[in-house]
Amino acid sequence: MDQQPFATDPHAEIREEVAKLCARFPGEYWRRVDRDRAYPTEFVQALTEGGWLGALIPEEYGGAGLPLSAAAAILEEIHRSGGNAGACHAQMYIMGAVLKHGNADQKKRYLPGIASGALRLQAFGVTEPTSGTDTTALRTVAKREGDRYIVNGQKIWTSRAEHSDLMLLLARTTPRGEVTKKTDGLSTFIVDMKAALGNGLTIRPIRTMMNHNTTEVFFDNMVVPAENLVGVEGKGFRYILDGMNAERLLISSESIGDAKWFIQKAVDYSKERVLFGRPIGQNQGVQFPIAKAYAQMRAAEAVVKQGLAKFEAGLPCGEEANMGKMLAADAAWAAGEACIQTFGGFGFAEEYDIERKYREARLYQVAPISTNLILSYIGEHVLGMPRSY
Repeated sequence: MDQQPFATDPHAEIREEVAKLCARFPGEYWRRVDRDRAYPTEFVQALTEGGWLGALIPEEYGGAGLPLSAAAAILEEIHRSGGNAGACHAQMYIMGAVLKHGNADQKKRYLPGIASGALRLQAFGVTEPTSGTDTTALRTVAKREGDRYIVNGQKIWTSRAEHSDLMLLLARTTPRGEVTKKTDGLSTFIVDMKAALGNGLTIRPIRTMMNHNTTEVFFDNMVVPAENLVGVEGKGFRYILDGMNAERLLISSESIGDAKWFIQKAVDYSKERVLFGRPIGQNQGVQFPIAKAYAQMRAAEAVVKQGLAKFEAGLPCGEEANMGKMLAADAAWAAGEACIQTFGGFGFAEEYDIERKYREARLYQVAPISTNLILSYIGEHVLGMPRSY
């Protein structure tokens, strides 16, 4: 299955090198990590040493200075190779807030370390148990006291918190009742998690149906130096929004990679598996679902590519980022369904990796934004319909 059958892939060399790296971490490695609910430390280290996690960081700070489409190619290839980039993908879109809105000292202090791997910026503290995706309703509070902020509150689904040195935290610095716009009064901070752990910061792991290293975190009078405020106090919601289109386009690329993995796996097996004297792929009941999943994947891929092109050109890309994420997640799920049906009972056996990838692929119809919220966005912001509730 060609990567881009009708066009030259500008990131073909990147894909090739990432595929070589991923070949060092076969299914057996990912099965062990999944079984033990472990963090894929060796894999993340290899990506870091290869410079792939610093792809978007400018060269002046030790990164590769590559465009978002290159980062998308890296993540897609990881998933297409049977791996999972969920352990480290956040670094690619979180650091954008520091790069775009951080001051010169913050960039100099953090970006080189993130690029080299000396620092991991993987934790994103936004979602809360009571607010969900209504970010403006969050209750975590950061109160200014002299040259520091005192933070109290709770976050949930804060993935990789146990494996990150830094957290990008969104907290309310002005009460909601005292702001004109509900998006005002929220501020973004860089939290030194190593210093805060046990000093106001508590992390509790959450076991889920897939190995996603997610947690809930609690802040009890946690101190954050005022110098760790990103940008202007009260404008943090906009800084977070800036990175959401990038996040969705990158997650979409992972789902496209998953779909390609499922499709290739199903195609190969349909040729090899012989029943009643012929390959099962000759049966339309086997062939058609795989073909349909392939068409869905290509359609999603086209929308995501358009979104990446707009993002890199500095154009609004909310429509493509949201639709691409929805279509790609649905395509991955459809491809997973087709793959399991093709393999039959063997699709549920751990050794084939399908059941693991199937569980992992399901996440992206819910996170980082659910399908229903994307449909609501399309209805209101693309089609101009009344806001839905």
